[in-house]
Amino acid sequence: MNHKLSVLVQIDLDGAYVRLVVTGCLTETNQHALHALVGRVRTELPPTTVTVDLTDAVHVEAAAVDLLRWAIADGSSPHVSPVRMRVPNGLPGHRPGPAWPGHGGDLAGRAA
Repeated sequence: MNHKLSVLVQIDLDGAYVRLVVTGCLTETNQHALHALVGRVRTELPPTTVTVDLTDAVHVEAAAVDLLRWAIADGSSPHVSPVRMRVPNGLPGHRPGPAWPGHGGDLAGRAA
């Protein structure tokens, strides 16, 4: 299987949210690339909640999600945007909830 990672960055022009939509495969081997992108978004854009959406990915390794969460938490400070993660059903931390901001609802309950 070809484990390529693809990320679409959606930025609300009013600064209400930033969403990273991940497709393809998130593995232990390539999660560092997503972490680097998350770090860049958190530090280079005005403070807002950054959401990493893994629900459209074809393949997500639970260990990769754990590593990504650890890396994001390790780099957290009051001066960078907070990060929320949406993970596919069946992975640790999945919590169903309402729709996305700007799309009829908010993120409460969807973050992991």
